[in-house]
Amino acid sequence: MGRRVCRAVTYGATQCPGHPYGGAVATAFVKTLRDLLSDGAVIDDPPVVAEHAFDASRTTAPVAAVLVRPRSTREVSAVLRAANDAGVPVVPQGARSGLVGAAAAIDGAVLLDLGALDRIVRIDPVDRIAVVQPGVVVADLQRAAAAVGLFYPPDPASAEWASIGGTIATNAGGMRCVKYGVTRDAVRSLEAVLADGEIVRTRAETVKGVAGLDLTSLFVGSEGTLGVITEATLALRPAPGPSRGVSAIFRDAASAFAAANVIASGSRLPSTLEFLDEVALRGIRLVRPELGIPDSAQAWLLAVTDEVIGSAEDLDGFEAAFLAHGAQAATRADDPEQLDHLFAARRALSPALVAVRGGATHGDLAVPRSQLPVLADAVVELRLRLGVEISLAGHVGDGNLHPTVVFDPGDADETARAREAEHELLVLAQRLGGTVAGEHGIGSVKLHAVDGEVPPRIRELQRAVKSVFDPRGILNPGRKL
Repeated sequence: MGRRVCRAVTYGATQCPGHPYGGAVATAFVKTLRDLLSDGAVIDDPPVVAEHAFDASRTTAPVAAVLVRPRSTREVSAVLRAANDAGVPVVPQGARSGLVGAAAAIDGAVLLDLGALDRIVRIDPVDRIAVVQPGVVVADLQRAAAAVGLFYPPDPASAEWASIGGTIATNAGGMRCVKYGVTRDAVRSLEAVLADGEIVRTRAETVKGVAGLDLTSLFVGSEGTLGVITEATLALRPAPGPSRGVSAIFRDAASAFAAANVIASGSRLPSTLEFLDEVALRGIRLVRPELGIPDSAQAWLLAVTDEVIGSAEDLDGFEAAFLAHGAQAATRADDPEQLDHLFAARRALSPALVAVRGGATHGDLAVPRSQLPVLADAVVELRLRLGVEISLAGHVGDGNLHPTVVFDPGDADETARAREAEHELLVLAQRLGGTVAGEHGIGSVKLHAVDGEVPPRIRELQRAVKSVFDPRGILNPGRKL
């Protein structure tokens, strides 16, 4: 008999106390994998397995049984077939850059590292598609597309190390979503391996195609709970024009939100529209003092255009919107070096927030843009009531901000208040018609919050879909659903 698959979930980790998988059973299963796979693909050395137990969330991870590095779709199929037969959980992993524990270890699981499947199979300039394996790094695909005059728009902050498979599994976003959409909008078709080892293709590579249900979109964002992606056909676009931008500082966040809303609702759509608040700017002054952010700045906006024709008119429109809403100063960047200087403040966000108090949560909420002022007012009330500092920086163009609670991790009381604020922010986003996860996913870290957003009947239907794809529940159990 196969072992029972653990579904007990605690905040930040999936645990399975006292389950029967271990010892002689684990040893026999590892031997089965070695017999199925090429030399060196199966690793059960405890220190090496432990190194792969975490993703970037650094959630407390139980001990996995084995790390497997398949080198082909056939080997992925063999691993899943064996795991399904034995009832052993499987955690698909890419670059492990995720922030919600979706790629962290599960007790006794196979860690399925897809990093060796890293080939760009082909780039087709006629059909404007790229066919890639899941281990390809996002930035490498962007550079390969650019070399033939094409463009892969998804651009998460982790693009230089995040894998294509991971960004598809989480439906990653980034700073260009305001114009180009999220990863889902670039995925044409997928090859995936189901829990029982069967290899499937979700649809044809054509632009149009409505035969059957849209299983491609179902796989995107599923966090490895429905199958393991082994190849992706991605839509490419013609290369954009050179990016140019304008940034501005404001005396208050309300003015910046108003300016951003005018731009995002206008006819000249920016490729990037980013916001930093007073807490973020204070941290940036600590880590990047050479950027010269003035002490009086309470908010900051950056709008970027990449239009081939009309980019100067775009910048004129962005700057006019900034000034009409009380910007203290506006700075234009017409070449890559100048634009890189403007982007430097936004890129410094993560270390800047940690610098404020020593610790920071991973915020990732999205609300309708019309609700951003309401969200900002509610955050002010939350700060005062709980005595914590909260930053609202993020992708203001599409309503996906990253409300981040900064705190002193050495102060137990302050840490507890920060965690309480973090939870209240999730509830607040849902109350405003938004979501607890705009682009980072659910994983295990946010699983407790899904009931407040997804109605019981819809969750029931989603779990029924999961059971069709994965009847024994071996694929990333305790995550997403």
